[in-house]
Amino acid sequence: MGRIRQPLRERSLDYAGLGDPVLVTRAKDGDAAALEALCVRHAPRVERLARHLLRDPEDARDAAQEALAKLCVRLKQFRGESQFSTWLHRLVVNTCRDVAERQRTRLHDPLPDELGAGVEHDPTRGVRMTELRRELCDSLAGISAEQAQVIVLKDALGYTFEEIAAAAGMPIGTAKCHAHRGRNRLRERLEQRDVA
Repeated sequence: MGRIRQPLRERSLDYAGLGDPVLVTRAKDGDAAALEALCVRHAPRVERLARHLLRDPEDARDAAQEALAKLCVRLKQFRGESQFSTWLHRLVVNTCRDVAERQRTRLHDPLPDELGAGVEHDPTRGVRMTELRRELCDSLAGISAEQAQVIVLKDALGYTFEEIAAAAGMPIGTAKCHAHRGRNRLRERLEQRDVA
């Protein structure tokens, strides 16, 4: 009669030693420890990128935490067509853009008292601003999408060329070139309107 084999004890898995592809697969299958290992591994990079993209340290901290929370929620959307780190980088950049936009909206929202005051002093201001916005949108629509994106990020939202390059996934030189060419095209289009 043979010896009865004892079931092998499951050794605890060294998650820190596993590569991203394995951790992603396990996390997608519901392994909470694998998901935690991914977050712990990539948290320093996420925080560095957020600090690089956002000037305010508190905003950067919020964006990094939000990006890691999105990682936990959206990991199943990662299809593996690129490296996990590339997908995460894009997630962080988009999150930082959202945080920056929320901050700008809050900073530029007029106070209720200010809303009425501006109209009382200059009743035509609203009409002029609407016309200006329409003219600017028409002019932006007449240049390439890349040029328009860079101009809006740089001139309207105040991003640096480094931030634009990271957000749009292009070299800094290309972002500067798009800004230069786009501004020239906008100038030409606006001058043509003035002549007409």
